[in-house]
Amino acid sequence: MPLNRQSCRQCALPLPTAAADLRCGECLRDPPHFQRALAPWCYQFPVDRLISHYKYQRQYACGRPLIDGLVQHLHDQGCFTPPRRPELIIPSPMHPDKRRQRGFNQAEDMAERVSRCAGIPWSVNVLQRIRRTAPQSGLDRHQRLTNLSNLYRVTGAVPARVAIVDDVVTTGATARAMASALRRAGARNIEIWALARTPAPVARPRD
Repeated sequence: MPLNRQSCRQCALPLPTAAADLRCGECLRDPPHFQRALAPWCYQFPVDRLISHYKYQRQYACGRPLIDGLVQHLHDQGCFTPPRRPELIIPSPMHPDKRRQRGFNQAEDMAERVSRCAGIPWSVNVLQRIRRTAPQSGLDRHQRLTNLSNLYRVTGAVPARVAIVDDVVTTGATARAMASALRRAGARNIEIWALARTPAPVARPRD
């Protein structure tokens, strides 16, 4: 399993250098509204295949070991005890049309599992996705941010400390958009809990 051992302490981007307090260039230039992202694995084989089977084919046998591994990772990082323990877990929302089409939101399944293990309440109603967007795959970071502008709406009271649960953090654009909406609604400490983080693309040398 490709462990995400060396990563940005804020967005969990895999980094080539290990340091306790290292942040990637993007987080230094444009800090997100979430304080920290945790993702125990890199989105590479076989984790990518397991997540795909779990996400698109509802093969729970592929997802359960990953979720249990995430729970253990969060426990080891002190996420379930004060002062880092959140007051509410929020799954990454899916647009209702897409939710009906797929019949399954893996983030909700994850949030329920983490909630049971940690004894932290979760809610599917606090954060909603209010419009459909073009697929994020194939878009660069700027295009992803534009695509996700004003995408989320907070519909209920938000505590000061929350954790957003999702399967994969790709460029971080979705996490930024969700955290921004929750920050405007009153959340002051926001963490992202994900199964995996996509490594930065490798720059190819020019001829």
